[in-house]
Amino acid sequence: MSQTPPARAPRHRGIYLLPNLLTTGAMFAGFYAIVAAIDARFADAAIAVFIAALLDGTDGRVARLTGTQSEFGVQYDSLSDLVSFGLAPALVMYTWSLSALKAFGPFWGKVGWAAAFIYAACGALRLARFNTQAGVADKRYFQGLASPAAASVLMAFVWAMTRDGVSGDMVCAFTPLLVIFAGLLMVSGVRYYSFKAWPRQDRVPFVWVIAAVLILVLLALDPPHVLLAVFGLYMLSGPVLTIGGRMRHRARRARGQG
Repeated sequence: MSQTPPARAPRHRGIYLLPNLLTTGAMFAGFYAIVAAIDARFADAAIAVFIAALLDGTDGRVARLTGTQSEFGVQYDSLSDLVSFGLAPALVMYTWSLSALKAFGPFWGKVGWAAAFIYAACGALRLARFNTQAGVADKRYFQGLASPAAASVLMAFVWAMTRDGVSGDMVCAFTPLLVIFAGLLMVSGVRYYSFKAWPRQDRVPFVWVIAAVLILVLLALDPPHVLLAVFGLYMLSGPVLTIGGRMRHRARRARGQG
């Protein structure tokens, strides 16, 4: 008489620790950026936000590869993003440059902290909209500038200026415009390539390999300025892509009516 095999023990759920640990690391890096900015270590603060961006780009992929995706992870990742790419960049920009506007009078002091708040609020709104549209949005594009990209533009600017010996006080007339512009782009309807559907196949043209090598070499030579150029161009690519798409659409409609 054959015996019934013993029931298999349920799979241990500790594997869910890995993606959430990466998310915690990203939030820790964002929190550290705030602490470093308070201590006037602005280059360290900028680097910490970039580390948070690297970890944020890893946790989701690890969850998908290991089959450990969960609603808890999705919500936890959003809260981590709010800290690392919403609050941290806003507070770094305020302590580095925006607070210097107080020297021009009470009104300009309010402009400084208001610009930082606008960015933080836009980051929260961007994340909320992304979560509600995750199931219906076109994965090829982001609607609005992604919060990690917006944070990268601001932190690359801080890092590059610090490397060049330019203090936040010297550019405090420009930084409110940059902060508000980046914040508004996050909640705009401007389209950005998400690169989630790229590459479409395993093989890519050889020229892309050469380009990747050149970018790595440039990053090794001058990380802050290369990052500022890359993310600055990406930030500007959205309006160009959106305006170009609308112009092509109007041209097709005009030809159809003609």
